[in-house]
Amino acid sequence: MSAEAQLEALLEIINTSARQAIAEYKKGGSNDVPTIHSKAYHPIDLATDTVALKKAVRLLEGACQQLCASLAPPQHTLQNFAMSYDWACVALVIRAKVADVLEKYPKGLHVDELGKLVNLEKGKLARVLRLLATKGCFTEVEPNIFANNRISLVTLSSSNTSALSRIVSEDVTKGAVVLYETMTEPEYATSYDPEKAPLIYALKQKGFEGGWFDWMRQDNYHRAMFGVGTVMGSLSVLHHYQWNEVKSVCDVGASFGTFSVPLSKMYPHLKIIDQDLPEVLVQAKDVWAKDAPEALQNNQVEFIPLNFFEETPVKGLDVYYLRNIIHDWPDAEAAIIMRNLKQAMAPHSRLLIHDYVLIPATADPNAGSFRADVAPEPLLPNFGNGSNRMYQQDLNMWFVHNARERTLHDLIALGAAAGLRLEKMYDLAEAAVLEFRVAV
Repeated sequence: MSAEAQLEALLEIINTSARQAIAEYKKGGSNDVPTIHSKAYHPIDLATDTVALKKAVRLLEGACQQLCASLAPPQHTLQNFAMSYDWACVALVIRAKVADVLEKYPKGLHVDELGKLVNLEKGKLARVLRLLATKGCFTEVEPNIFANNRISLVTLSSSNTSALSRIVSEDVTKGAVVLYETMTEPEYATSYDPEKAPLIYALKQKGFEGGWFDWMRQDNYHRAMFGVGTVMGSLSVLHHYQWNEVKSVCDVGASFGTFSVPLSKMYPHLKIIDQDLPEVLVQAKDVWAKDAPEALQNNQVEFIPLNFFEETPVKGLDVYYLRNIIHDWPDAEAAIIMRNLKQAMAPHSRLLIHDYVLIPATADPNAGSFRADVAPEPLLPNFGNGSNRMYQQDLNMWFVHNARERTLHDLIALGAAAGLRLEKMYDLAEAAVLEFRVAV
C-alpha cells in the first residue's frame, strides 16, 4: 500500500468508525448524540454493556492519532508528548471541586466569582480551565465564563472516576517523575519487589516511612478501584459470558463486590462466594447490605476470608473470577496466586482472568487462534492510540506496584506453569477476559 493510499485508508476508518459510534449512541436510549457542548450524561455513558461503542471508538482514536502522527511535523508531535500538562490541570480542578461549584451555575460563572468560591487566583484558574476546555472538558460559554459539560461532570467529587483520576494525577505521577532514577540506581534498577516501585521511591524521598499497603489505605483508593471498572467497561462481562450455564462463582479478591453485586442482581440463580482479606470483607458486607440486601436475605452470597498467597479458594466451584488482580503483582507473586487457584479447581471449573492484554505494535505471527480483534490495515495491529489506556495502565502498574499488564503470551505461560490451559479469549474492546481450564 502506497503512503498516500495508507492515509486515504485511515480517513476511511475515521469516517466509518465515527458513524458506527453515532449509531451506538442513537441505539443507546436516545436519538441524540453527544458533543463537547452536551451538559449531561448520555444514557449509554451509564450502561454496563458498551463493547460495541468502545470498539468503534478504539478504531476512531487509533486512526485519528496515526493520521496526525503521519502528517504533522515530527518535532510538533514529540513536543505534544512532552508538553502535556492535562494531568496537572485535572488534578487541580478535582482537588478544588470546580465542577461541584459550577453545578449551581448551569449557564456558567465568571472566573472572578469562581476563583473566590474555590479560593484560587482568577487569572491562573482561567488558564487551567481554558486548556481543559480546549480539550473538551468544561465549556467556555463566553470569554472567562465557564460551565460544566458532559466530560467535566466526571470530575465531580461524587464520581468514582474522579477519585481514580486524582490518584493518577497526584500520586502516580510522582513515580513517573523518578522513572530514570529507579532504572539506574542499583537497588531499584533490576528489582520487581513492590516495595521498590517508583512511587515508593518518590515517597521515601519526601520522608514517607511506610510501604505500598500503607499508601493504599488512603481514603480515595477503594473508590478509585470502582472508577477503574467504569473506565474499563468491566461490567460488559455480565453480557458477554455464559453465566446462565454455570451455577457457582467465586469472586477472588472481591473487594466490596464491584463485580459480584451486579452479577447477583442480573443472575439471581448463581451462588456467589466473595473472598478477600478479613478486613475488606467487613466493609464489603455493609456494601452488600445497602446495594443488594435481597442477596443476603436469600443466602445467595457468602463471605469467606482468603489470603490468596497462603491459601486456596473454596474448592470445586464452576467459575473463579479475578479482575485486576494478576496485574497487581510481579511474576513470582502472580505464579503463587495461579497455583493456589489451580489447586481449588475441579475438572469442570473455569478460571476467568479479566485484565488488560497487551498486544505488540507490530504483527505477531505467533498470536494463534486466541488473538483479540485485529485492527484493519494500515492501522497499527494493536489499534495504536485506540489502545492507549492499556499501555498507560501498564506504566501505572509499574510505577505503583512494580508490576505490569501482560501480553497474551505472558498470560498463557503463567497459566501453563500452574497447570492451566487457555480455552478462550473474550475481547471486550478495552480489557479482555481469558478463560482457563485445568490442563489434562
